[in-house]
Amino acid sequence: MEEDLLLLFLISLLSCTTNQVRLTVSPSSSQVFRRESVSLSCEDEDRPDGWTVKRNPTKGEVSQCNSTWGRSDGSSCTIQYAYPMDSGSYWCESSDGSTISSMINLTVSGGSVILQSPVLPVMEGDDVTLTCRTETATSNLPADFYKDGSFIRTEPAGHMTIHHVSRSDEGQYKCIMSGHGESPSSWISVTGTTSTTPGSTTSTPPSDPPVFLFMVPPVCVVVLLVLLVLLVRRCVHRKHEDTYSVVVYSSVRSEDISSGQSAYRPIRKRRNQKSSTAQ
Repeated sequence: MEEDLLLLFLISLLSCTTNQVRLTVSPSSSQVFRRESVSLSCEDEDRPDGWTVKRNPTKGEVSQCNSTWGRSDGSSCTIQYAYPMDSGSYWCESSDGSTISSMINLTVSGGSVILQSPVLPVMEGDDVTLTCRTETATSNLPADFYKDGSFIRTEPAGHMTIHHVSRSDEGQYKCIMSGHGESPSSWISVTGTTSTTPGSTTSTPPSDPPVFLFMVPPVCVVVLLVLLVLLVRRCVHRKHEDTYSVVVYSSVRSEDISSGQSAYRPIRKRRNQKSSTAQ
């Protein structure tokens, strides 16, 4: 019984925490300029429909894609003209709320410089290119790149490539273009080589964490809690039965068992009573 409950608990846990759907963004950058168009799409090979794009803006409340800030088209959402108020966390959610995707952070800059960096975590060992882009320049300009506030190097064409990224490359990156300004900071995440679902593992920026670090559908929470309670109660009941058995067995003396006095003493007493009666 305990084994069945434990197996059911583990299966439910895996089914609730495994995300098959992922959210993609076009343009594929964690930063965009003000008034740029942004498209967000929920991709799931097994279930292409039935997804809704939701967000939690830096200033505002959680809401699904609607005419107030976007245009919904099936499992996609388009922000025709993005503004700084659209900055925040975005994710995909099933129609019944039982499954969600990993979240991405989108920053809409009101300045003149942005850092184009990957939206999704980068696979360990891959190459990553960061691009410092200005809103007005028609060609690439020199840019200074920084990580966690420390200067890395100057790139004459405004592109910096990190070869064979590792966990040590995770951090906050930004760029500065002389005469144009400084970009907002973006967090670069690196995921292990054993990951099978793109975007299934995200790291949290220490200085600007998303509001929801981990989200579990309410249905999964209820199921897991019920199974956990049943498993604990069963284990406690089993332990109580074992303790009771030990107490009962310990009350029988070993010398009584070996001599047989407890078993035969009442019989001898009854025989003596019969003899006295006959006399």
